[in-house]
Amino acid sequence: MRRPRRPPVTSQDPPGASWVAAQVPKRWLPRDYAALWHPFTQADEWEKQTENLVIERGDGVYLFDTDGRRYLDGTASLWCNVLGHRHPRLDAAVRDQLGRIAHTTMLGLSHPGVIEHAERLTALTGLDRVFYSDSGSTAVEVALKMAFQAKQQLGETGRTRFVALTDAYHGDTVGSVSLGGIELFHGIYRPLLFEALRIPSPERAAAGEEAVCLAAAQSLFERHGAELVALVVEPLVQGAGGMRTHTPAFLRALVDLARAHGVFVVVDEVATGFGRLGTMFAIEQASVKPDFLCLAKAITGGYLPLAATLTTEAIYDAFRGPYTEHRTFFHGHTYTGNPLAIAAANATLDAYADERVLERLPVRATALGTALRAVTHPCIKEVRHAGMMGAIVLAEADGSPFVAAARVGHRVSLATRRHGAIVRNLGDTVMVMPPLVMEPAESALLAQAVGSAIADVLGPSAG
Repeated sequence: MRRPRRPPVTSQDPPGASWVAAQVPKRWLPRDYAALWHPFTQADEWEKQTENLVIERGDGVYLFDTDGRRYLDGTASLWCNVLGHRHPRLDAAVRDQLGRIAHTTMLGLSHPGVIEHAERLTALTGLDRVFYSDSGSTAVEVALKMAFQAKQQLGETGRTRFVALTDAYHGDTVGSVSLGGIELFHGIYRPLLFEALRIPSPERAAAGEEAVCLAAAQSLFERHGAELVALVVEPLVQGAGGMRTHTPAFLRALVDLARAHGVFVVVDEVATGFGRLGTMFAIEQASVKPDFLCLAKAITGGYLPLAATLTTEAIYDAFRGPYTEHRTFFHGHTYTGNPLAIAAANATLDAYADERVLERLPVRATALGTALRAVTHPCIKEVRHAGMMGAIVLAEADGSPFVAAARVGHRVSLATRRHGAIVRNLGDTVMVMPPLVMEPAESALLAQAVGSAIADVLGPSAG
C-alpha cells in the first residue's frame, strides 16, 4: 500500500511560491555549464536562462530543486513516471534486487525476474516473444532489424523499404531517425539515413482528414506494397508530432492495408503504452494485433532504462536453423534485461493491478481535459486532449503562427516554473503529460500554472 502523499498545494501554499530568479542554484549550475551536454538543448540559450533548475528529489507528483522549491511534474519526467516519484513498492523492489545482483548479461544467460516479466508481457499483449533493450529508440531499432531480417529469411528478398506517417517520431538512433518525419529534429541527418516512404497523417481525428490520408495510404500500398518490409506507426496519438490524433478506425484501416499487401505492422507504444490513453495499450482501442510492439518509458514506472520489442512466434521461427545458416539475430545490448530495471518493471505491473491504476484513469483523464480547456487566452489556438496527454497550441490572435525566433512556446514553458510546475513545449505547442496518478485538484493547479505563464509571456487575457 502506498504511503500517504504530501497534501496537495493550496492557494495559500502554491508550489514554487518561494521562486526568486536570483535564487537559481549557484553551486551546481556553473559546474553543469562547464561539464554537461544536455539533450535537445541549445547551449548558448541554456547557459543564459535564469529559470534553470537542478532537481534534487521527488515525492508523488512533485519535484524539488536544490533550494527546496517544489513543482508539479507536468512532464512525468519525460512521459515515463506514471506512478509518482518514490513509490514505496518500486523502491522496495529495486532495493531487494540490489541485495541479490545488480546486473547479469542475457547473452547466453537468463535470470528469474526477466523470465517472469516476459511471461507477463506476453499475457498482456497476446504476442509471444520479448526482446529487451534500453530505450524507446532501441526498441524500434530492434523491430526494424528483426522485420527486415525476417523478410529476407522468409524468401521475400525484394522487401527492403519501410513506411511511416508524416510528423512521426520514433527515437534518435539512426534507424529510428530514418523513420522520423519531424524536419527540425531529423533534417540535418538525412544524408546518413535510409529513405522511408510517407503516409500523410491527420492533424486531428476528423473523418474528412482521415479519409484523405487513407486514400493516399491506399495509393502508396498499391504502388509500393511489394517493396515494403513494415508499416511503423504510433497508435492514436503522435506525441512528439504535437499531439496529432487519429481514430481507432483509422489505425485499423492502415493495419488492414498493410496486411493485404503482406507488410509487417510495427506499433510504437513507447509514449502511449501502460495506460497513457486510458487502456493498458492503445492498440486495445482499435482491436489490432501487430507483428511487433515497441515498449519503453513507463515500463519501469519511470525508474530505470528498459525497453521491450515484442513479436510473434511465427517471426521468431524465421530465425531458427543450424548456426551455420547464420539465421541468428545478431543484435544485443550490454544491459539487456538488466535485473534492477526488470525488478522495477515487475513491481510496476504489480502496482497497476493492486492500486487499480487503469480503473481510476477515467476520472483523472477527464479532470485533466477539463482543466486544460478552462485555460483561456486570445493566443490559444487549440486545446488537444486524449487520456493523460494534453497540449495547448499557441498562435497569434488571428490564428497565424508566431515567428519562430520569438520562441513563444519555450518562453511559456520556462515561465510555468515560476508558477510551480514543469512542462515542455514542442515549438509553440505546450505539452502536458503528468503522471497517471495526478489527482484532479493537482491537474487544475497544473493547468492554472500554464495559464498564468501564457499571460506572463503574451499579456493577460482580456477576458
